[in-house]
Amino acid sequence: MGEFWPVPDVLAYLAGSWRAVRSVRDLASGDEGEFSGTTVFGPLEGGGLLHHESGTFVWQGTPRPAERTLRFLAGTARGTADVRFSDSRPFHDLDLTSGHHIADHPCSADLYRGEFTVVDEDHWRTVWQVRGPAKDLVLTTDYAREG
Repeated sequence: MGEFWPVPDVLAYLAGSWRAVRSVRDLASGDEGEFSGTTVFGPLEGGGLLHHESGTFVWQGTPRPAERTLRFLAGTARGTADVRFSDSRPFHDLDLTSGHHIADHPCSADLYRGEFTVVDEDHWRTVWQVRGPAKDLVLTTDYAREG
């Protein structure tokens, strides 16, 4: 994707509304799906951002509503974030000060490895590879700032 765009403060950068388009590929079966919707990073009581994503996920030709919520808290280093699930369980760290970050999240026997790339002030991408005994997935999400 070329050069990375450094972000001095990830929470300030993410705040607001983003258009999200995600492709999902099951490398084992060859099945593909797509999510499209909106991701809003709004203020979180006590500090940080509440990430709420909602839209439509189409898998094997069947559309269904989809949503998720995460909590982005200030990280231990300046400008970074500590990403947590909605119930406050740890998910991963996020440091975009170089414009690029890789994070791992072990989940039971599976490993989620996320690569975060900032393209410019209004575009960023995540690529999650999920590998384990029952999973072999690649999820690629492109975000574009709205408004």
